[in-house]
Amino acid sequence: MDKLKMKSRDLTKGNIEKIGELFPNVVTEIKDEKGNVTKAIDFELLQQELSDEIVEGNKERYQLTWPGKKDAIVTANTPIDKTLRPVKEDSLNWEATENLYIEGDNLEVLKLLQESYLGRIKCIYIDPPYNTGNDFIYRDNFAQDKDEYLEESGQVDEEGNRLFQNTEYNGRYHSDWLTMMYPRLKLARNLLSEDGVIFISIDDNEVHNLRKICDEVFGERNFVGDVIWERAYAPVNLKKHFSENHDYIVSYAKNIGDLVCKGLKRSDEADARYQNPDNDPRGPWTSSDLSVGPIVQEKIYEIITPSGRRVLPPEGYCWRYTRERFEEMLNDNRIWFGENGDNVPRIKRFLSEVKSTVTPMTIWKHKEVGHSQEAKRELNKLFDGKAYFDYPKSVKLIKRILELYTDKNSIILDFFSGSATTAHAAMDLNAEDGGNRKYIMVQLPEPTDEKSEAYKAGYENIAEIGKKERIRRAGKKIKEETGADIDYGFRVYKVDSSNMKDIYYRPDELEQNMLDQLESNIKEDRTSLDLLTQVMLEVGLELSLPMETKEIRGKEVHFVAGNSLVACFDEDVDEELIKEIAKIEPLKAVFRDNSFKSCPDKINLEEIFEGISPNTDIRVL
Repeated sequence: MDKLKMKSRDLTKGNIEKIGELFPNVVTEIKDEKGNVTKAIDFELLQQELSDEIVEGNKERYQLTWPGKKDAIVTANTPIDKTLRPVKEDSLNWEATENLYIEGDNLEVLKLLQESYLGRIKCIYIDPPYNTGNDFIYRDNFAQDKDEYLEESGQVDEEGNRLFQNTEYNGRYHSDWLTMMYPRLKLARNLLSEDGVIFISIDDNEVHNLRKICDEVFGERNFVGDVIWERAYAPVNLKKHFSENHDYIVSYAKNIGDLVCKGLKRSDEADARYQNPDNDPRGPWTSSDLSVGPIVQEKIYEIITPSGRRVLPPEGYCWRYTRERFEEMLNDNRIWFGENGDNVPRIKRFLSEVKSTVTPMTIWKHKEVGHSQEAKRELNKLFDGKAYFDYPKSVKLIKRILELYTDKNSIILDFFSGSATTAHAAMDLNAEDGGNRKYIMVQLPEPTDEKSEAYKAGYENIAEIGKKERIRRAGKKIKEETGADIDYGFRVYKVDSSNMKDIYYRPDELEQNMLDQLESNIKEDRTSLDLLTQVMLEVGLELSLPMETKEIRGKEVHFVAGNSLVACFDEDVDEELIKEIAKIEPLKAVFRDNSFKSCPDKINLEEIFEGISPNTDIRVL
């Protein structure tokens, strides 16, 4: 029972809570005038969240900080001039599938998905680089020119960004890892639904730092649990002190109050503990202790067994119920005195009345969810004995996460896709329970080692293995074994520069020979499907929605999810075509800015829609 405060509402505290919902990382702890620790707003961090420039300042406070943290905040908030381009030839069942495989830098992908998938992702699982000094390869955008990048490492991407390994001898060993992770987690939080959850695999090297940045990004109150996965079962005797055989899986909710755990299915072994020795019509049951501590005086009383034995609770204990409640349960045949009626009384717990699921524990044994060696063997078998990945995650491991926290129609995101185990697990679970879970896999096209089996087999990067082989082979295997009629396909998209030309030149930069280039604001190599995809991203439509193309009055017209979006990017759009599209009453209609047949056609566009479909949101590009 809550006590009335008998005073007016603390508006400051309420405002802090509201700001904390938007920016959990700006809520900190300070001491008030009485020396009590209380919550407050870190105004410098709040100012940084609302600025696209680095805000300087230094003040002693409880916080996690590192060189590059403010850069990381700016990086998360800075928009990019990129888009996703569809790759139909790499896709499987493009027209019908609702799954996505996106190839590119996951930071850029997360930014591009902010409109279409804002608050729509139910579960995120990621297996980021563990920062062991060997496998941490990522984009480094710190200030150095292209020549310096080439000179220092010899590894650059198409934009001159260095790709390098983060060894412990690097002075910014932890800082670089934190700077890489922080903006990705901030953007990922935006995509989670209010009842969404994120799971992050990690080892001892960075688990302490991961917990700290997740406390900032998601809020400490939204910590769900830290699962310990037994990834190995045999010791490595070459280790000097301890042979590590576990990884961590750190979990945070978007809003812990909305998160629901479905629990694990009860095992046959657990159900076998229930018997029915007295043929109770309510079915099998097991018994539990009637005594409990600490002592409550009114619950200490004498019980007489059917055999006439007088029983008191053990010393230091009392009965679980009052005498009145005990008598009610006795009359309902819920008290068991043993077959001879002479035992200390116990409570009957019926199988029909217990939960159909079991609350999961935080230690996940390899016998339950698999281990690394088993996962590697299964993957090698899937690839006809070829070892393309050294440390894949177990399908059973990811499947357990999905069983606990997803519904049959949930969207699942993995933006460190690797070998695409998450996609495999989602299909496997769908085949088992008839679900329609949809996945989004994101993977940087990281080059494979020229000496590796993957490279020799013709796979130039990791993304090619995931999209061209792992998902296809896994889907085929699941279909052969189960015959399940589920979605085995996926649409492939790649990160690329914007479809729009850079037409914002200063007057002194314009030259006569550039005028022809400025007739169209769209790049010459882009297709209408490219444009449609970028429009969908901007107006907030999921890329998995059904798309259809029809010919109307000789022009190509695109439809997304029926009339949710209707777009025409052809030239010479006239008044009659505009009227035909308006009659469809689309929720959104999009045209190219310079594609109208004449100026009057463009001028009359809004007037035509106002008369035929006044609720249509009209856009031009």
